[in-house]
Amino acid sequence: MDTFEAVRQEAEAIVARYERKQAAMLPVLRLVQERFGYITTEAEEWVAQLLEVAPAHIHEVVTFYTLFHQRPIGKYHIQLCHNIACALRGAAGRLAAISERLGIQPGETTSDGRYTLSTVECLCACEAGPVMQVNDQYVGPLTPELIETLVRAPESLPLIPFSFQGTVGLVEPVLSKRFAFKDSESIETYLRDDGYQSARRSLTEMAPDQVIAEVTKSNLRGLGGAGFPTGKKWSFIPKDAPKPHYLVVNADEGEPGTIKDRYIITKDPHRLIEGMIIAAYATGCRKAYIYIRGEYAEPARILQQAIDDAYKYGFLGRRIFNTSVDLDVVVHRGAGAYICGEESALLESLEGKKGFPRLRPPYPAISGLFASPTVINNVETLSCVPAIIQKGGEWFAKLGFGKSGGTRLFSVSGHARKPGLYEASHGVTLRQLIDAAGGVPEGRRLKAVIPGGISAKILRADEIDIRMDFDSLLAAGTMAGSAGVIVMDDATCMLDALWYAAKFFAHESCGQCSPCREGTGWIFKIVDRIRRGEGRPQDLDVLLSVASNMEGRTICVFADAAAWPIQSYITKFRDEFEFHIREKRCHITPEPAHVLS
Repeated sequence: MDTFEAVRQEAEAIVARYERKQAAMLPVLRLVQERFGYITTEAEEWVAQLLEVAPAHIHEVVTFYTLFHQRPIGKYHIQLCHNIACALRGAAGRLAAISERLGIQPGETTSDGRYTLSTVECLCACEAGPVMQVNDQYVGPLTPELIETLVRAPESLPLIPFSFQGTVGLVEPVLSKRFAFKDSESIETYLRDDGYQSARRSLTEMAPDQVIAEVTKSNLRGLGGAGFPTGKKWSFIPKDAPKPHYLVVNADEGEPGTIKDRYIITKDPHRLIEGMIIAAYATGCRKAYIYIRGEYAEPARILQQAIDDAYKYGFLGRRIFNTSVDLDVVVHRGAGAYICGEESALLESLEGKKGFPRLRPPYPAISGLFASPTVINNVETLSCVPAIIQKGGEWFAKLGFGKSGGTRLFSVSGHARKPGLYEASHGVTLRQLIDAAGGVPEGRRLKAVIPGGISAKILRADEIDIRMDFDSLLAAGTMAGSAGVIVMDDATCMLDALWYAAKFFAHESCGQCSPCREGTGWIFKIVDRIRRGEGRPQDLDVLLSVASNMEGRTICVFADAAAWPIQSYITKFRDEFEFHIREKRCHITPEPAHVLS
């Protein structure tokens, strides 16, 4: 136990940032792992003493999150994305090449302890697919040359390229305005572009209710996926609650096909911070937590630097703009659990527990973080707020379409010739986005598109003349979700595509609810069996039945999201699935092992 005393002072400094000791669980465990390589039983006991919780609780947290290791790993930990966006661009072949060059299989470490090879479900760097993370560095798109660099000189691997592709049909960008600026992440660059003036105006010239009214007028909706009106959400926070109010930023981007929050945090972090200041003022919050995806090491570093600079300039801390408003911000890194993108699971994780979604009511606005009134907003949502205050809610509403105000960032991946991030109005059509991304590769035809991340129901090629706002997509039987557009050409086997979706949901289910825990497992086993050529005539109806019995029967909507791909893929491409079962092979010739395997 004396070994860990070397990090006690640093660990206690982490604990001091939180209202409750247990809430420091993930960052303290990360500190121990970074210093000692992995987390032993002895380390768990030391952390338990520090945080004053039972060692068994530490152990259940360590085993719940994928980024904590209980045994040594290599000096270079290679994590290769193995989900649909990267698979569409040849990830399986790259994995095989790396495995052959290193002489190890996924889950193994080379005999000299230099490399550990792993596969992960999604790194949310889909624009650079196929992509890998080596320690904390993103690398991609993977080429034979990059694989040679990995083997011979991993310390010289290049950084992932920046792939903001521009706007679609916009006169002036809103969210991506500063992406191309030199040193766009610095506070000096932000201030030269009137940064923090919207926050100043809000705190010195407007009452909290006026801020909420302007945001309500803007038709800003939650851009993390749910699409709930932001102003209405803020209005739910009770004004006379005796408990402190908290602002929680959901930066746990994990939906396959989605890259937008990573770009905002990396390229324009002060826009997010300014949006947080305004939101906190409007809802009476004096403490904010940014729960950022654990894999986002470099974005987290950039964000922390931006926060430190905001404190130095007096935009955070005590008496902001010489008013009575205070705001402290803590960056809290997750530890690898997709379910923590669900807001109540995120709160559980932030409190130092497994990411199990909560029963509701009560809702977070009444009893959220530490059982106190809590506002939870996505990165992109809050980043829209400064522009709304600067130019007005009506201006922002007119940029959008229908009941969805403003613009949003669309992540385009898969079989697009120009994958990357695009900014457009909610009124843009899916066809316009795909055309802006160059369409599918020459000689291929569009086959299908996922419009809102892997959870969204799939659309056929003849269904893409549809606007990308929340209500239009919902009316079409799918959803806008995270705006992660995954493009598939006619070389794609839909059984293989569904296999990746089923694998993802089976892996990421938190296991709390039986319909989800058992249902996702059953679905993957059946899809996998069909893929191996062992399908049975009744399998498709069994899959649809299992999916139907998962919907609406669990604490959160994860089970629903797992059911939707099953329902839409089989319904829209049933002939293809029946061919696989009947002929014990893929209908595409040659079989698409080079594309999806």
